[in-house]
Amino acid sequence: MEAPAQLTRRNVVSCFIFKTLSPRSTAPRSVALFRRSSKVHTYQHKLAPISGTVEKTDPSPLAAAWRELSEETTLTAESLRLRRQGKPYSFVDEALRREWTIFPFAFELKKARGSEDFGIVIDWEHESWSWHDPRSVTDHPSFGGVPNLATSLRRAWFEYDLDDAPGHILASGLESLQLDHKNGARVLAGNALTILTDVAASLATSERDQWWRDVRMAGWHLWKNGRESMGAAILSVVLASLAELEREVLPRWSDLPTNERETQIRAALGKYAERRHHLNDNISRSFRSFLSTTTSPARILTISSSSTLTKSLVDAINGTSITFDVRVLESRPLFEGVSVAGALASAMARANTSYGRNSTVTVNSTVTVYTDASAAIASRDVDLVLLGADMISASGDTCNKTGSLPVVLSAKHASPGCRVVVVADREKIYPFAPPEHEENDVGEVTGAWGGAAAGVFPDTSRRVGSVRNVYFEWIDSNLVDCYILEDQQGTVGDIREVATGVEKSADHFFGGL
Repeated sequence: MEAPAQLTRRNVVSCFIFKTLSPRSTAPRSVALFRRSSKVHTYQHKLAPISGTVEKTDPSPLAAAWRELSEETTLTAESLRLRRQGKPYSFVDEALRREWTIFPFAFELKKARGSEDFGIVIDWEHESWSWHDPRSVTDHPSFGGVPNLATSLRRAWFEYDLDDAPGHILASGLESLQLDHKNGARVLAGNALTILTDVAASLATSERDQWWRDVRMAGWHLWKNGRESMGAAILSVVLASLAELEREVLPRWSDLPTNERETQIRAALGKYAERRHHLNDNISRSFRSFLSTTTSPARILTISSSSTLTKSLVDAINGTSITFDVRVLESRPLFEGVSVAGALASAMARANTSYGRNSTVTVNSTVTVYTDASAAIASRDVDLVLLGADMISASGDTCNKTGSLPVVLSAKHASPGCRVVVVADREKIYPFAPPEHEENDVGEVTGAWGGAAAGVFPDTSRRVGSVRNVYFEWIDSNLVDCYILEDQQGTVGDIREVATGVEKSADHFFGGL
């Protein structure tokens, strides 16, 4: 008997285009499906999303998705918005002796491009396309789709499996995380905890195994589709929340009356939220202990807004007799450094007055706001460069607001003896490959220009100028002197140990989905 042919393995992107995915829209959901032509090698005349192989030259599956969309529909990032990525999965088509690993994505049209076809121009790979109600898509042969069409769709469009209430809670929550460009990673992670709590509670009438699967998948979407650039903190909170539910709620599920399940879910996650709330106090204590080795006045340079770092500084101003000379970069384009400077100034005013009345120690702390461009000037004679962190890799590299690396390099040059210190909690430690650079609305940049730059880049079809608004960048661990964590000054070895635990926990909760 002839042995079966070896399996051929292919990584494939599946790009689902929706008219809208905004939870604020009341319009019926519609997804575009494309009928494959007779010229393609597989699944001729079957309905499918825009799909294609992830080539070796593609930097990532997402890059492959954008390439395929452009090639097969002419749509680009000017007309499409990435809304969600779905959890990848694999299946075998025995007839083809091929194992497909599918990377699903959900895209939303930004606006119609002047006609009912929405600017979609198909190439030779498809013979037609049409809009469909996503809930009508099935994997039954009678629907006429490629294998596992609905399975791929539901991994990106979770509303397929969730009831209206939990689906809307999750979709609205994801959008709120995506649009929040004011708060830091710790605050966003706390918001993600609230969203997960509401989703889990709203699913309380489900059968046990289905509830547990849906809650874990909701957690995965919060990690990957909220603000993935801040995904370290969100992932840590999601994993800790799932551990609470697995320990406190899941074993009792079948014994709990339906009306008590929601109460137990909220109680378990509420206790975790309360414990998490006090972690910043531990970091503040670690920071004050670290400052005990610093001479007064302490000359400090920082950038952007980190709730953890700001609280640590405020607590140190209020709880020590050190005189602080803090320099804060304004942190364009949203100038969040200015609000940090305001918080520090208020604390300093109280501390200066308090020590002046009740102590022989003279404290005259000051805070100064500098433009981002004057980082080198601001770094003269500084003792410490303090950075928050949106993400810390397993090797200790730190991701923070764009502008952080120039601050560090300027300080190392202007003040060779200064120390670069990252103040963060363990939630920021991330063992996985970092997400792609997050770019946001260029209007945040151009809006600060006022009328001075009006018309610099006219809106023409042959534009040669552009504006970019990259939010985050990485600082190598060899530029960092110390990490202030919850209960100690951490080393790269400490960070690597935490990262290993996060990776094991993520595999435990998400590996089987």
